[in-house]
Amino acid sequence: MGVSGWTPSKLGDLVEIKHGWPFKSEFFHEDCRIGLPIVVSVGNFRYTGGFRFAETAVKEYRSSYPKEYELAPGDMLLIMTCQTAGGEILGIPARVPNDGRIYLHNQRLGKVVIRSGAIVALDFLYWLFRWQEFNRELVTSASGTKILHTAPSRIGAFRFDLPSTEEQRAVAHILGTLDEKIELNRRMNETLEAMTRALFKSWFVDFDPVRAKAEGRDPGLPKHIADLFPDSFEDSELGEIPRGWEVKPLRELLEFAYGKALKAEDRRDGTIPVYGSNGQIGWHDERLVTGPGIVVGRKGNPGVTTWVPTDFFPIDTTFFVTPRALSRSLSFLFRVLQNHDLASLGADSAVPGLSRNLAYMSLQVLPSAALIASFDRVSAALSRRTHHAEEESRYLAALRDALLPKLVSGELRVKDAENSIERLG
Repeated sequence: MGVSGWTPSKLGDLVEIKHGWPFKSEFFHEDCRIGLPIVVSVGNFRYTGGFRFAETAVKEYRSSYPKEYELAPGDMLLIMTCQTAGGEILGIPARVPNDGRIYLHNQRLGKVVIRSGAIVALDFLYWLFRWQEFNRELVTSASGTKILHTAPSRIGAFRFDLPSTEEQRAVAHILGTLDEKIELNRRMNETLEAMTRALFKSWFVDFDPVRAKAEGRDPGLPKHIADLFPDSFEDSELGEIPRGWEVKPLRELLEFAYGKALKAEDRRDGTIPVYGSNGQIGWHDERLVTGPGIVVGRKGNPGVTTWVPTDFFPIDTTFFVTPRALSRSLSFLFRVLQNHDLASLGADSAVPGLSRNLAYMSLQVLPSAALIASFDRVSAALSRRTHHAEEESRYLAALRDALLPKLVSGELRVKDAENSIERLG
């Protein structure tokens, strides 16, 4: 039985799914400073929906192409090919940004075009396409085994109950509000991260305050911080460094401790994040390390350095960092490790790996303990804001993912869902 007041519908009666064009890889250009049109690829999609152009490699196109494959701001694309047999990303949608760039409709992506006279909103369809039922039907009807393919006809065969235009807008507004807040938090965290990186580089790589004082300029810092910087340089084995600072090998600043094996089937539901060599990979109910802490990729993704604000469990493809007496600041050591090319310090093995002994020999300029403590206070404050935003986004994503199937299926009506959103403040 359908939803009362909603219209049983077939997607193909409402929209047309258009194929993209096979842009030739020999004309791709990855510099992306020229401002040429960007060829959209599957890799540019977030697998929870939407694009992630700022976080992934983009390819500009240096040749002619049919103008009909230029996309307009707001156009919606769907993923039509998935590299895994599970087909998890078939049908994932994203909409073209309005940022002044030209985006091109590539093959393996379907463009959604509303048919003339169809009473359906793209904003609502975006959430319909993120519904697990939609993905499940595309996987069931897909061709291929290891690589799954869907087609416009299979997408168009999807049947669902269509709400009124007013309710379509309301559903999209509720879910969009949650997504917008998550995106705002993500952008704020990017800004906070950039601020901390810039501060570390200015103080401990470029030595900007020292140069300013040496040249008789105001370093632009509060006096109690400016006084911690020397006003001249001296020679060292790393070249010119601030007077009084030391050069130390990493082995004197920290220890790379081994993570512990924890297979996916052995993890128990909990609130402790599990980290592999390239970041978080799951959850567990028992910590191995008291946070905050630093995880460094050992095998598979050697040298990838991740900050963890909470207790955590690093698995056996990682190291976790234990500070030594010379520098107890994990915030400082995290930036130090980011600034070293750890990925190049690989062990001679068939599997890419970080050599702990080679890493220990890397040299680092070490400022005074008082200056490290000052940096620690600033970076810790920014880190707390980042962690708060991440926790909020995690909650909002869980709420969004719980509401989505209920709202697009009609199991939960808009008025009931609005009460949940209002309580967010």
